[in-house]
Formats: sequence, C-alpha cells, structure tokens
Amino acid sequence: MKRVVLFILTNLAVMLLLGITVRLLGVDRFIAGRNLDLGMLFVFSAVIGFGGAFISLLMSKFMAKWSTGAVVIVHPQTEQEVWLLRTVEQLSKVAHIKVPEVALFSGPPNAFATGATRNSSLVAVSDSLLLHMDRNQVRAVLAHEIAHIANGDMVTMTLLQGVLNTFVVFISRIVAFVIDKALRKDDSDESVGWAYYVTSIVLEITLGVLASLIVAWFSRKREFKADQGSAEYLRDTAPMISALSVLHNLQNNQLPSGGVPETMGITGKQAMSWFASHPPIEERIKYLENLNLKKN
Repeated sequence: MKRVVLFILTNLAVMLLLGITVRLLGVDRFIAGRNLDLGMLFVFSAVIGFGGAFISLLMSKFMAKWSTGAVVIVHPQTEQEVWLLRTVEQLSKVAHIKVPEVALFSGPPNAFATGATRNSSLVAVSDSLLLHMDRNQVRAVLAHEIAHIANGDMVTMTLLQGVLNTFVVFISRIVAFVIDKALRKDDSDESVGWAYYVTSIVLEITLGVLASLIVAWFSRKREFKADQGSAEYLRDTAPMISALSVLHNLQNNQLPSGGVPETMGITGKQAMSWFASHPPIEERIKYLENLNLKKN
C-alpha cells in the first residue's frame, strides 16, 4: 500500500513540476490558442512514462523466467535444492519479507532477484555459480539478492524510470512543437508539420540516453547497498567479499551475462562505466572492507 501511495504522489509531483516549468519558461503562453493541449500532454506523458515502466515491473518475474529458462523449485529433489530453499527462508526471516520463489537456471555464474513487490518476488541462481562457489559464498550472494528485495529496489527503480520517461516524453514534444511552429510561423495551418515528428524522435532518443545514465548511476548505488545488506544479514563482510572475489576471477575470463536481468543481478555488463548497471567488483570489495558493521 505504501508503494502505491508513493507511486501516486510521485506521479502528482512530476505533473506539478512539469506544470511549473512550463509556466516559468512561458511555454504555456506560446502554446495558448494553438493545437496543443498541455493537460492532455501531461496525461499522455504520465501514461507512457509510468505505464510502460510498471507493465515491465508486473511482467518481470514471467520475463525473467522465460528469458533465462529459470525453473522454480517447488518440490526439492536434491540435498542442494533443500539447502537453497532453507537458506532463502532463513534470510527472508532476517530481512522481514515473505519468502520469495527460488529458481535455478543454466548459464554463467550469476544470480538475480525480481518481482513486482517485496512479497511477490523471485530469487534465481545459476548452476555454474553453485559449481564455482562454496556454501558460505552462495549464502552471501543469496543475501545480496534478498537485500535487493527487502530494500524495494525493483519498485524504486521502476518509479525512477517512470519519472524519467515522463520527462523525456513531455519535454521532447514541447520542444518539438515549439521548433515546428517557429519554422512554420507564417503557416496558418494549426496541425503539426514534419519538423515536429523529426525533432520529437531525435529528442526522445537523446534524452532517453541521458536518462539511462541516471538509471545506471542509481543502479550502481543500490548494488553497494545490497552488498551491505548481505554483510548485515550475515553479520560479517567476509562471505560477500569472498563471493565477489570469485566473481572477479571469473569475470576476468570474460564470461557472458547469459541474458540475466542486469539491474538486480549479482553481476552486470561493465563495457562502459557510465552505462554500467553494476560498479566494478574491485570497488564493491573495497566498500565492504571499509564497512563498519554494528555488532549486536
């Protein structure tokens, strides 16, 4: 319920901010009497911006299972599967969340968490991660994913993406409208021309790229918090540092991501640092080494 309220308040805040911006820039006066309804543009931008983001969130578990081939453990068949279920249950109790679904998938060493809410989530682990790590390291990775869920990172990332999408849609169309009317100032036709469509497409692509930088920056910050959450749940930084060290060694062998959802995975692409969803593993290890845990 709190997250629904947060969504509504965020949406209203975006609409208010966009309205103030338009008024301060005098765009509303320029548009007055012309063929553009700001109120409808507000609604359109919000529907496109937040609608797409939340549809993706609601479909996240299904898409993750489909894209990775992850199979949920319903009736554990092996001692390892029993251990995985028990460990996730224990960590969920520590994090005060409902026990998520636990799944296995085939692919390079990785793990991820996804789901629309804290109490309707999924944690998936690859078979090769289980092969390359001991149980203390796997437990740390699972705790990292549980921390993502407990911190509400999936919903928070969706809200951020929705806000940015709304700005991208709204601003690109406002600027496109202004440019189109400026180029056709002697034209009495109130419909938009080719310049509107070209400009809006170019701006949506450009602003979308800039927005992705913000999303990637925020995602990297959440990875540090998830690493910290793992250490706090286990009351020790050593297991997570050890797990990251294993991943670092494997990453140096240029293992592919295997189609794992990057934002809430334990690893992600590092090709361009500004667009990377995860910080360099060396920085994550250093962060944990400098972390002072409260001893209870």
